[in-house]
Amino acid sequence: MSQATILPLEQSGLDCSRYAKGLFIGGKWVPGAGIAVIDPSTEAVLAEVADADEAAARAAVDAADAAAPGWRSTPPRQRAEILLRCHTLMLERLDELATLISLENGKALTDARGEITYAAEFFRWYAEEAVRIAGEYRMAPSGSNRILVDMQPIGIAVLITPWNFPAAMATRKIAPALAAGCTVVLKPASETPLTAYALADLYAEAGVPAGVVNVITTTRPGPVTAAMLNDARVRKLSFTGSTGVGRTLLAEAAKTVLSCSMELGGNAPFIVFDDADIDAALDGAMVAKMRNAGEACTAANRFLVQDGVYERFAEALGKRMAALRVGPGTDPATACGPMITRKAVDKIETLVTDATKRGARVLVGGTRLEGKGFFYPPTVLADVSPDAAMAKDEIFGPVAPLYRFSTEDEAVRLANNTEYGLAAYVFTTDLKRGLAVAGRLEAGMVALNRGLVSDPAAPFGGVKQSGLGREGGVHGIAEFMEPKYIAASF
Repeated sequence: MSQATILPLEQSGLDCSRYAKGLFIGGKWVPGAGIAVIDPSTEAVLAEVADADEAAARAAVDAADAAAPGWRSTPPRQRAEILLRCHTLMLERLDELATLISLENGKALTDARGEITYAAEFFRWYAEEAVRIAGEYRMAPSGSNRILVDMQPIGIAVLITPWNFPAAMATRKIAPALAAGCTVVLKPASETPLTAYALADLYAEAGVPAGVVNVITTTRPGPVTAAMLNDARVRKLSFTGSTGVGRTLLAEAAKTVLSCSMELGGNAPFIVFDDADIDAALDGAMVAKMRNAGEACTAANRFLVQDGVYERFAEALGKRMAALRVGPGTDPATACGPMITRKAVDKIETLVTDATKRGARVLVGGTRLEGKGFFYPPTVLADVSPDAAMAKDEIFGPVAPLYRFSTEDEAVRLANNTEYGLAAYVFTTDLKRGLAVAGRLEAGMVALNRGLVSDPAAPFGGVKQSGLGREGGVHGIAEFMEPKYIAASF
């Protein structure tokens, strides 16, 4: 497979420097520089954003604290209207925002447009939830008093988001926090900060008051985050990222007994039974594996295929993967963009080399692409050993490793043989079997006969070391609220 022609940077038609105005604190731009944002397709510098220190982090908390009383007391309907305006503006600027994501992230334009649509939907969903926050009123069993439960905003929330979905990972946290009446400080990944800053301007235009949403970037995430988490006014941490970093943040949050939501790593099994609709399974596989070129925590990481359809599935998946066009995200013909960094390509290469040394057969791809940009081709590996490193670690790239199984019990055992439990995929035409297997899988989310599991209206999150809490759905807003119980006699 050959690498597609890289478009010159200027052909995108977007001036990225206009999104790099500084840190966004208290509704104002605080000028600064120091963090170069790289286009992974060309390795060109797109812009340079501000590099926050601990003082800037404390200033962001100050701004969130100053805005908190006013936002907390804003009527739910008024908060909802502002969130709906955010939704509308994001869709009006879909092409601009998608192009920005494709430039700083490398994501194919089709995926980037899908991300903006998905990200915007969180504002519409939580605009609806903002006016439906319910409490409780009932008689105590003893009859001595009434039990009143009032759901109140938890307080200032620190939100930390990754580089792979720079719009959706932010709105999935910001929308429920604002709907609940909380103010926030967002720290996006330094690899893809421009989208977060572009959206900060959009929120202000939509009517989000100054200080309700603050955005800072830094090359010193440890001390800068600690400065916020150790501030007694901060009462919530919501983090999406690796399990290793999540453990470190949980330890830091323990110092102030901070409420934590954690969406961490994954190792998703994709199970194909002999009775599956193979065409549907292949369609699902391409979505589950190749969304964002495999750089997703929900990406299918292990393809477990039953003996009877193994060779047929492997051959057909290889053909589909080989047909994908590799190139820069901004090229409309691109189906598989670059990885986020050269280090990411190095990791994928190491995992593939390890698998082949243990007996895996390369059906498609398997060799990094040379030249400018951080490209790795769509790859299919057959007969991968369960002892291979990629069976345990997230690949985070366009590599589909295939493993055989014979029985349903074996499939479940292999699927659950991981410390992670975020997403899983099951393909079978036997609905009874599908639901039974879904119930046995140790995963927070299971997609049955489909390759996409995420939905703003559903609870997103994992079990085991894949996280704590849920985002999305009615559960997402509850993460930003505390129940206050009042015992009343009258």
